[in-house]
Formats: sequence, C-alpha cells, structure tokens
Amino acid sequence: MTEVLAARAGQVIRSGVGTKKAIDCEKQSVAGSVSQRACTFCGSRVVLYPIADAVHLVHGPIGCAVYTWDIRGALSSGPELHRLSFSTDLRERHVVFGGERQLEDSLVELIERHHPAAAFVYATCIVGVIGDDVGAVCRTVSEKYGIPVVPVQSEGFQGSKKQGYDAACEALMTLIGTADTDGISKHSVNILGDFNLAGEIWIITEYLRRMGVEVVANLTGDGRVDDIRRSHGAALNLVQCSGSTTQLAIQMQAKYGIPFKKVSYFGIDDMAAALYAVAEHFKDPEMLERTRELVSGEIAEILPVIEECRRDLEGKRAAIYVGGAFKAISLVKALRLLGMKTVLAGSQTGTPDDYEYLTDLCDEGTVIVDDSNPAELSAFLAEGKADLFVGGVKERPLAYKLGVAFCDHNHERKLPLEGFVGMANFAREVRDSVCSPVWQFAPRHQANAAVKEA
Repeated sequence: MTEVLAARAGQVIRSGVGTKKAIDCEKQSVAGSVSQRACTFCGSRVVLYPIADAVHLVHGPIGCAVYTWDIRGALSSGPELHRLSFSTDLRERHVVFGGERQLEDSLVELIERHHPAAAFVYATCIVGVIGDDVGAVCRTVSEKYGIPVVPVQSEGFQGSKKQGYDAACEALMTLIGTADTDGISKHSVNILGDFNLAGEIWIITEYLRRMGVEVVANLTGDGRVDDIRRSHGAALNLVQCSGSTTQLAIQMQAKYGIPFKKVSYFGIDDMAAALYAVAEHFKDPEMLERTRELVSGEIAEILPVIEECRRDLEGKRAAIYVGGAFKAISLVKALRLLGMKTVLAGSQTGTPDDYEYLTDLCDEGTVIVDDSNPAELSAFLAEGKADLFVGGVKERPLAYKLGVAFCDHNHERKLPLEGFVGMANFAREVRDSVCSPVWQFAPRHQANAAVKEA
C-alpha cells in the first residue's frame, strides 16, 4: 500500500482484506498532511451561502471573502443577494483597535441598501484573535432594523474540534421556530443538506409534489429566511448531506419532535429508496401508489441511456474522493450500475457508520480513506490504475496531471446529477470523460503503452 504519515495510518484501510478493521475518522487533520479540507469559516459559509434573500457578511480580512466568493453553484428561483460577497475588510489598525465599529457600520450600510430578510455575520480567525464581540453588534443592529442578524461563530485557531458545519447549524437554530406554522400540510417535509447545485433541489421538490408532499423549507439550497423560520412545522426532515446537517436534524428532533431520515438523491437505487422512505413514513396508501408509478416511469425512461453507456464503460476503474461519505456510497452504487469497479473511495467528513457501510459495499481490495491529501490521492490513483476520478474542484488538477478522466461532483458543477434524470446525466458525463480520445496522448496511457510493448 502507498505510504502515509504515521499519524494517519488508521485513516486508510482496504475493504475485504484480512481482519475487518474500523477506520479512524472524525478527527482533526494531521499537521503537515496538507488536507483537502477547508477551514472552519469556509465550512459554515458553504452551508449558509445558498440562503438567497439574506446578506452574508464576512467579518475578517478581504482574503477570507475572496476565498469563498460564489463558492457553490447554488441557484435561486428568486433573489440572488447570496451571489454577492461582502466583507468588513479588517486590516492592521482593526487588529490593534478592534473591528466592532467597522462591523456595525458595514451592517447598517448593507441593510439600508439591500433590505434583506436577514443577515449572517461570519466571524473568521482574526476575530477570534482580537476578541470582537460579534454577538453584541448583531443584537444592536437587529433591534434597530427589526430583522434577524445572526452571528456565525466560525473562528478557527482556538483548539476547538467544532467544524464549520456545526457553526452553521447553530446559526440556523436561532431562526427556526420564530414564525407561524399555520396552513402546513400533515404530509410535509424539510429538505436539509441539499444546496441546489445546478438546480437539483427543483428536481427533488417536483418528485415530492407529484407524490403529494409539501416542502416547507429548503435548508439551505434556494433557501428563504421566512421558510426557515417556520420549518419547525414540518412533519419530517430529509437529511441529504449527512456531514453538514445531521446535527441540525438532531437538534430539531430534540426541540420540536420532528423525526428525520438520512437519504441520498444520487443514483437510481438511492433516489428510489429516498422517495419510498417518505411514502412509508406517512403511511398513506395513495401516496405509496403514486410513488410506485413515479419511480417506475422515471426508471423506464433512463434505463436505455444507462445500458448504452455501460457498453462503453464495462470493466473501467474509478476513484472517488468527495466531501461527504454519503456521496461516496451513492457513487459506488452508481458506478457499479455502469459496470465500473471502484479502486478508491474516500471523503473529508465521513462518520464511522458511513465508512463501515462503505467498506462492506466496495469490492475487495478497494482503498478506503478519510481526510486524504494530494500526495496520497495521487499515489492511490496510480496504484489503482484509475480510468476516472470523481471529486471536487481541488481534486481536478490531480486527475488531469495524471492523465485520468475527471467528473466534478462537488460545488462548481453546472450539470444536475441528482434524481433519475441526474443519473442519466452522470452516465453520459462519465462515458464522455472516460472514452475521450484525448487520453491516448496523456502520460499515464503513454506509460501503459510502453509497458505493453516491452
């Protein structure tokens, strides 16, 4: 196996080899490993960013705002205030004298100019160092303008294991439960952890509408502040991105008694299972029948595409490294449906349960990795002779440098990959990437050809 840092030895295992071993996960990144993870602030920002009618103000140096500007391809069906990037632009003088006045002036200007439904203020590392009382400033401005002004305590460098996702969930909980729930159907859900990349949440809400289910709030893709404030009136929470919003679902269950189900909208099997889980929860025979008709009709429509792509992809090898392990699990299933073998499956934020399921799911010898880094990923791709790498924007350069086809399954993609139609899109994209004639000129394939000739 590829060498890894000694402190990371427990975070890399192989499926089906020797004694079954649990992976070491849910820990801070090892110093010197150059983790693919983002910072605490970035984690909170990517979760809250798609709330489209709120001001998002980064309290910190301008570089923090630049780093996360337009960080997700989160589409909106209405306002696009979230697409703007605002910063208090803290400098040396603010480090010495404090940045609270700068923060208050910035909030006042933004609220008077844009009239948002709420404002989120992200406290960055420098704020934790200089000790600005962000909460006090937010309360003052909130009282003055009568809108929620929510501090997002996402400072790093404090020795805390709190992730940015946790800070985002805490911020959302201050909004939830602050509006009236009259008129909400007994067959109603909130969609948690879907960020409407390429408009995907619209696909899911349309499926639910056809089933007879009302969506009260999206947390947070195509989100609206007023919907989030009344989301405690929903009958069920559907958690798509388990890493980012499971904690929020747990808190809502404890405070408001709303049950939740972890679901995935990627691939045929998981998409169908997600819809059936909703119908079975409400125990409505008519809804269950509508769901059967929906699933069978959608699958019949896309199966010819799957079969056509499978003919070209049978026997190819794929590597997966994504943010949440739930995505890796769905991708292994989807790639298997296309006739492909997975040689690497990893994530940045997987849980022990996620990795146990992933280990059982993968073929024998598949490398399972938590919180990897570029050096390891490059070695695993070469070792597994991968034909395809499925990842995000930070993984793309690794694939292309190694002459491996790439499929973007993260923040910046423009093609919807959720739902049944998303599976057809995924199959086409994988086939077009893997079977492109350009790879005959790539270094990896040149090396393989030289070996065969020898």
